[in-house]
Amino acid sequence: MRSIKIYILFVLLGLSGMTQAQDELNHYLVEAAENNPALKASFNKYLAALEKGPQVGTLPDPQLAFAYFIQPVETRNGPQEFKLSATQMFPWFGTLKAKESAAIEEAKALYEVFEETKSKLFNEVKANWYNLYFNSKATNITLENIDILNTFKKLAIVKVEAGLVSAVDQYRIEMEIHDLENQLALLRDKQDVLEVTFNNLLNSKDKKTITFPSELWTTDILYTKEAILDSIQMKNHQLLSIDLQKSALAFKKQVARKQGAPSFSLGIDYVSIGKGENNLSGKDAVAFPMVGLTIPLYRNKYKSMVQEVIYLEAAKDYERVDKVNVLETIFENSWKDYRDAHRRIDLFERQLRIARISLKLLETEYAYANKNFEEILRMERRLLKYNLELEKARADKQAAIAFIHYLMGK
Repeated sequence: MRSIKIYILFVLLGLSGMTQAQDELNHYLVEAAENNPALKASFNKYLAALEKGPQVGTLPDPQLAFAYFIQPVETRNGPQEFKLSATQMFPWFGTLKAKESAAIEEAKALYEVFEETKSKLFNEVKANWYNLYFNSKATNITLENIDILNTFKKLAIVKVEAGLVSAVDQYRIEMEIHDLENQLALLRDKQDVLEVTFNNLLNSKDKKTITFPSELWTTDILYTKEAILDSIQMKNHQLLSIDLQKSALAFKKQVARKQGAPSFSLGIDYVSIGKGENNLSGKDAVAFPMVGLTIPLYRNKYKSMVQEVIYLEAAKDYERVDKVNVLETIFENSWKDYRDAHRRIDLFERQLRIARISLKLLETEYAYANKNFEEILRMERRLLKYNLELEKARADKQAAIAFIHYLMGK
């Protein structure tokens, strides 16, 4: 438990270097790192793997044997009463070191699995937080548009009462308001689902208010496309885990070869001699040393063990190539999403400015000339659409950046 708390401290130090604008999000990333059960499970698997090194890197347990002679064997010194034996096996030189090195490399591979779990968790937290931000902004934008329509409704009622326009204008606005109120109810229901999902990522059972900035930042990726692809190949945790698994196989190949070499055993025997006819007190006899040799005669077994590891190494090479291809495909799609979101932000910022100006002009024409009411409703819909699309583009852009950082192993 202390180890994971130390790791969390490094996470906090890493997040502290991020921009001040992302403080709200950083707070949730820290909470997820501290509380997420999947992340804790992955870290404990790594800690468990670290314990394998001392297990495989030590000598086999010595063997002790005790024999009692029910019918003592008579010797010239007296009868043999019992016998004690102690034996220690010694594998071929370097076998234990190779086993320990293989276990260490496997533990390192599991650490990369832990890092992958952490990066994936952070990406999921960010993606869900961006979805929550957009849904919250969509709710506020819908409320603002309902207020705008209610203002137009009051203006239309005045004109209908004055006989300047048809009552249809009032009814059209009411229908638009009803549509928006239905969308608003759906957004609020969706907000509840998103908050439950988000709190589960944090492993937080207490329902709390999730905070957002008034406007989402629009930071860009600070790397070129080529630099990102290089980073993916060198730092992606899935690829690093495969590399370490292959490194472990290299040591396992050494183990397989060394197991085909002889092993040794050393031991001592202690024999207790009792009182015999020719002596008064008996005499103990100790025979040492006892040397044993295990000769691996069945060579096919050991050759097969080596060949098995060679096939597994080749499989890891193919697995890495396949993973690189998959990651590059995923990155290209994410890069496309990032560039598309960047373009959409510029587009909808321009469209939104024009729509606001147009709506003001149409409102003035309707107030003084009683015309273009249908254009007012059409422009109000565009205003709502561009507002929503702008916030969606901002959220999509940051989500694409977060996913690209995840692919880069950040």
